[in-house]
Amino acid sequence: MERRGFLKTAAGSAAAALVFGRRGALAQQADSHIEILVGEPIGAIAPEVYGHFTEHLGSVIYDGIYVGEGSKIANQRGLRSALIEKMRAIKAPVVRWPGGCFADSYDWRDGIGPKDKRPRRTNFWTDSFSEAQRKQNIPQIYDPNEFGTDDFVRFCKLSGAEPYIAGNVRSLTPMDFDHWVEYCNSPKGTTTLAETRAAAGEPEPYNVRYWGVGNESWGCGGNFDPEDYAIEYKRYTTWVPSYGVNLRFVASGPNSDEQAWTRGFFNKLFHGQPSRDPHGVWGLSVHHYATNLSRGKSSDWDASKGDALKFDPIDWYELCKESDRIEKIILDHWTALGEFDLEHKIKLVVDEYGPWYRPGTENSPEQLLGQQITVRDAVVTGLTLDTFNRHAEKVGMAACAQLVNCLNSLFLTHGDQFATTPVFNVFELYAAHQGGTAVRSEFSAPEVRYDRDGKPATFWGLKGSASLKGKTLTLTAVNPDVSQPREAEIMLRGAKAVSAKAWVVGDGDIHAHNSLGQPEQVKTRAAEVSVRGGSLSFTFPAASVVKIEVQLS
Repeated sequence: MERRGFLKTAAGSAAAALVFGRRGALAQQADSHIEILVGEPIGAIAPEVYGHFTEHLGSVIYDGIYVGEGSKIANQRGLRSALIEKMRAIKAPVVRWPGGCFADSYDWRDGIGPKDKRPRRTNFWTDSFSEAQRKQNIPQIYDPNEFGTDDFVRFCKLSGAEPYIAGNVRSLTPMDFDHWVEYCNSPKGTTTLAETRAAAGEPEPYNVRYWGVGNESWGCGGNFDPEDYAIEYKRYTTWVPSYGVNLRFVASGPNSDEQAWTRGFFNKLFHGQPSRDPHGVWGLSVHHYATNLSRGKSSDWDASKGDALKFDPIDWYELCKESDRIEKIILDHWTALGEFDLEHKIKLVVDEYGPWYRPGTENSPEQLLGQQITVRDAVVTGLTLDTFNRHAEKVGMAACAQLVNCLNSLFLTHGDQFATTPVFNVFELYAAHQGGTAVRSEFSAPEVRYDRDGKPATFWGLKGSASLKGKTLTLTAVNPDVSQPREAEIMLRGAKAVSAKAWVVGDGDIHAHNSLGQPEQVKTRAAEVSVRGGSLSFTFPAASVVKIEVQLS
């Protein structure tokens, strides 16, 4: 530990050059160093950490995922084929639906049965549209419920993902929740709801494992106090029929680092006493959105949001810093959990995260909260996923918010137009971590120094994560510096490299982004890695996300 601590503090100094100088000229030139301790496992990286989030918000569902069975756009029973193909390419493991805030206003019965007989309902987000828009009969405002449970599960199956359903706690009852589980999981021919499912063409049970018990119950999900929500949680999860499925209930947790919610909820649920029994909780939901609030322009949530495309390097660093708070949030809530859950059986579920910008860059007016996605968002997503990997024993599932036409999206659509974003490229790179064993890695690099409105500020210069699958080691890392590359020596402890190759997501322009008109502005490109004896060397380009795949002897 003393050696690793020294390396972290000595980066860029003469002392670091002395430590690494004997390894040759390349080591002497390197300003950064990465040490991967192959023999020090952290834990298995749950594939579900690379999950996604969909909500009936703007054009996420209608025009994003669902185009209708009669559409001229290529589709599979109404589901956009191009989107399904790309979901399979990134090995999407799990998708959360129907929200988000929409979940606690949603009656799942509205979305089953013959589509032409389903009721039209006012969408939760209707007041976010203008008066003129609300007069239009469009599905983003008055939901026709053409997309329901069967369509969502079908989308998951076609994409190779598991469904994660968020139940309605604010406006439905525990019996309604029970019946939703029954509709999804009761065996063929056993119940009336199973027969209703069969009439929709799905006689076999869906076997849905993941169930969220409400969403943001501290806010749009009911404005509960944590103690009151704990009582509701018990009502909704006690003696729910399992139908042979290992149900995993996710409790509605805090907003960012509000530890009082976590402690209040578990204190009530655990009757004030620590226990080895998780009391029916598989995971605790945590949400964290990043804005430029930390720059000090405004303490107001809405006024603090910057622009998705018009930003300077300071905005870039401040957003990175705000996103990077996820590590402290994970550590703080893990500590709070440990006060009650003695064996740490309960996992953290970060099922909403990503940057949030002001309106103005959406592709169409109905794309509520839609925003363009730049290289900056790729960097922020990479540093977030690396954080999850470094805490593989703590984070059991996560969901990027949201999948398409919204915040931090992987995809953009409008009619028959379709494009991937730089965030998609990051998920494509990082898919190699899924199911691997996270191993300890130490990074040392010069800090990024900048002026923040007249005050000096810093941010780390290089950070990432590593995982092992058999003889393949995957290293991913982010260089957040907008102007300086990082030449790094990579040392493997406990293994020897035979060969290595790398891929980079980045661009010379930090504002670079893919649009529907220019869908391939940002691409993943291959890069060379030098392998010499027991070390590797690689130059991490400025403002980039990198994957290095190493074959071990």
